[in-house]
Amino acid sequence: MAVQFFDINRQNNALKAEINAAISKVIEKGRFILGENVAGLEKEVAAYCNVKHAVGVASGTDAIHLGLRACGVKAGDEVITSPFTFVATADAIEYCGAKPIFVDIEPKTFNLDPRKLEAAISPKTKAVMPIHLYGQACDMQKIKQLCEKHGLACVEDAAQAIGAEAGGKKIGSLGNAAGISFFPTKNLGCFGDGGMVVTNQDKIADEVRVLRGHGSRKTYHYDIIGYNSRLDELQAAILRVKMGKLDDYAAARRKNAGIYRESLKDIEQITLPFEAPNSKHVYNQFTIRVKNRDDLFGHLKSKGVGCMVYYPLCLHLQNAFAYLGYKKGDLPKSEAAQEEVLSLPIYAEITPAEIGEVCGAIKEFYKR
Repeated sequence: MAVQFFDINRQNNALKAEINAAISKVIEKGRFILGENVAGLEKEVAAYCNVKHAVGVASGTDAIHLGLRACGVKAGDEVITSPFTFVATADAIEYCGAKPIFVDIEPKTFNLDPRKLEAAISPKTKAVMPIHLYGQACDMQKIKQLCEKHGLACVEDAAQAIGAEAGGKKIGSLGNAAGISFFPTKNLGCFGDGGMVVTNQDKIADEVRVLRGHGSRKTYHYDIIGYNSRLDELQAAILRVKMGKLDDYAAARRKNAGIYRESLKDIEQITLPFEAPNSKHVYNQFTIRVKNRDDLFGHLKSKGVGCMVYYPLCLHLQNAFAYLGYKKGDLPKSEAAQEEVLSLPIYAEITPAEIGEVCGAIKEFYKR
């Protein structure tokens, strides 16, 4: 049996009638930019994340970019973050004219190591951007304490982690602001690009609203140089159909993670995902660690099993960031992870039988 890494049609087909009805209503009303569905979704996401404000933008990348801008990050500043992430994290820092400063990860969680943060702070440091990678919340208590001690903004990259929790609190409510992605393969996905900034601070929310609309508070009057970054009404309507099912999707992913754990627990060559105490992992990815990753990857592909490597080359080693002067060996925990991680199919609609196929192929590989 072939097992796809992600099958977006299963979720969308199950909601086809509701989604078609929502899209038809938008078309009938003829309001496609910043209409009632965007406003409604913003209220729903704010309530879900337990924050005062949510502001819809054009993508997850824009969400973290505008979140940084609204927190005062500007040219010449430094922002501390992890190199083990998607490039959008560092791109957003660069878009502000700031410089990313990379700090190594914790091997268990793949997230920014709070113990290494303080040594990276300089007079130019303006913010810290923790990334809740794979749906596992960072140690926000320690990170937030350090930010408060040094007067730094904390902007969460929550692109993969809506619904995740740390210390009983939803991600997005733990820093000054957070950026969420609605890319189709995320836990809450639309039919294209989309994102949202969430925050408890009125000033930050106001600034993001101005930035997303060309810097304008009043039509054809511009207070600052802004961007065209608005979540469109069709995407918001689709997301509102799915929003009420978000916890069910997370529960299904967590159940599927449990099936994987039970089936793979006796394979000593595999390190299973770690779930930090007093946290809730939402498993945007189910990522194992193996020493012979590339061989296992090839074997699974040969058996028709979809799998992915997130991420094969850390940002501090990418050509785009060569100007920063990092070299191989500077961030050893991140570099070890890039050689060992392998993500298995985990989406909410995957069946136990399909997970069984994946695990069977893995077991076959280690019996050779």
